[in-house]
Amino acid sequence: MPGITGIIRKHLRATTDDRRMDAMLKCMLHDGSYASGKHFQARLGVCSGWTAHPGSFSDCMPVWNEARDIVLLFTGEHFGDPGDCARLRAKGHQCTGEDASQLVHLYEEFGMGFLQKLNGWFSGLLLDMRQRKSFLFNDRYGLGRLYYHEAADSFYFSSEAKSLLSVLPSTRQLDAPSLAEFCSCGCVLQNRTLFSGISLLPGGSLWTFSPGEPIQKELYFQRETWECQPILNEREYYLKLKETFRAILPRYFREGEQIGMSLTGGLDGRLILAWADCQPGTLPCYTFGGSYRDCADVQLARKLAKACQQPHQTISVEGAFLGQFPALAEKTVYLSDGAMDVSGAVELYVNRLAKQIAPIRLTGNYGSEILRGNIAFKPRPLSTALYDPEFIRLGEAAAENYASQKRGRTASFIAFKQVPWHHYARLSVEQSQITLRAPYLDNDLVALIYQAPDLALKGTDVALRLIVEGNAALGQIPTDRGLIHRPVPVLTRARQLYQELTVRAEYAYDYGMPQWLARIDQHLKPLRLERLYLGRHKFYHYRVWYRDQLAAYVKEMLIGSTAQSRFYLRGNSLETLLCNHFSGAQNYTLQIHQALTCELIQRQLIETN
Repeated sequence: MPGITGIIRKHLRATTDDRRMDAMLKCMLHDGSYASGKHFQARLGVCSGWTAHPGSFSDCMPVWNEARDIVLLFTGEHFGDPGDCARLRAKGHQCTGEDASQLVHLYEEFGMGFLQKLNGWFSGLLLDMRQRKSFLFNDRYGLGRLYYHEAADSFYFSSEAKSLLSVLPSTRQLDAPSLAEFCSCGCVLQNRTLFSGISLLPGGSLWTFSPGEPIQKELYFQRETWECQPILNEREYYLKLKETFRAILPRYFREGEQIGMSLTGGLDGRLILAWADCQPGTLPCYTFGGSYRDCADVQLARKLAKACQQPHQTISVEGAFLGQFPALAEKTVYLSDGAMDVSGAVELYVNRLAKQIAPIRLTGNYGSEILRGNIAFKPRPLSTALYDPEFIRLGEAAAENYASQKRGRTASFIAFKQVPWHHYARLSVEQSQITLRAPYLDNDLVALIYQAPDLALKGTDVALRLIVEGNAALGQIPTDRGLIHRPVPVLTRARQLYQELTVRAEYAYDYGMPQWLARIDQHLKPLRLERLYLGRHKFYHYRVWYRDQLAAYVKEMLIGSTAQSRFYLRGNSLETLLCNHFSGAQNYTLQIHQALTCELIQRQLIETN
């Protein structure tokens, strides 16, 4: 995905560091359309580079002030007050437009206090030649991820770990406790990474570099700022939530931009649609669908778009995806630095197609987490049939670590841990193709959630009420779980029970198929019972794909190769596990995800580099 990278040391080594910067940037050029460049500042000992989507907020690097003694490299977006540029121009700054060029002038006005004004996901490097200081920073959540390696005489950083792996041989080994967390929790915890000697800059960081002095590591934002706010009563909270949502939404619709909306049958996308002030036909909507049938998301999103007089189309995951899966899986792991498992191949596929509709994707992602406190990940026991006993003990330690990290305010766990540790994985794949915008992580909205009374964070009443007040027609279209603003007692409950039944049935015939059901299904395989259940709510079905269409690729990758000798696996158990899945006698979808992903991390990020 687009980002920044650099080397900071007391004395640059011109030829060597230039060559290293070329190698680091090369790892980040995932698309021929990316803009990129380098910047050297020998006085400050900084060698840096950047990549950006063409035409994006950050496609104006490097940004200088008028005196050319301050320069900024920035990646990501800032959703601020539309009048900021006008105010800066009134003060004599040459502010050219609503892009990242304005940020260097905000720094001139407010110093590093300008970071408090930034709203979005970002990271940046600011060089101030007047003070002979360099400042490295990221957003308060840490979604603008920065990997770093700190040595005695140098500091390396990058938006992508592979840049560091390409030039630092000592980091090319997996950290076993982190890998166990990844396999158990689906992500690495506590700002650590899969790679030895590489860490993550904590969210809200401001690190200052001065030649010949130790790094000054500070946080410009403390979550306690939000945690200390007074709790509102239900009426006050609702009114303030409506006011805040209406106020922030225009920030995500800049004039002249091509924006498409990914729409589902749930609450959060339609809430944005209900309050978006878009003229008919100006906001193309799309939904991801599968090959069995039009899933609930497709059926409902089509109705939602029609009610708002917006065009809608379905992006289908069909046979073409399965033919491309090997390349997509490998690219997914590579793009995300191993943070996203191979199941994210489907996200890479659909977002490539979404880019053809619009380069910016507006989404309701994170709405259930922020508005309703949904915890989206938790540890799972590691499979004793697959993993080495010592590795399983590391997985148990991962579960204990997760429990300790989860203590405290749920809102803080979600915003400052779940979002940057867990949700980043899918975001990194999506952002490699498009610019993703999610209003539910707007600073003003997240800050308000800390003032919500407990009842307001439970259930869906608040969201349904907001939808109806924004657009009454959208509130009358049932959600994918049968929810509606004014339920008809018997009919609505019957619809909800039916939808819940189909959700559970699909899960039981896909990821969650219990082993006893797999044995029954094996004997009934000629009937292809999965056709009755799959595709009603999900558009991807890896259990069946691994059993049938993708079995040859899985065998090639994992059987009779170095994969079986990895330190975390249990001898030859991998082959037995795979054969049982291929025959349909058992379900090992999750274990295949993990084994394939770990093998691709090893091959593409460790051994290739």
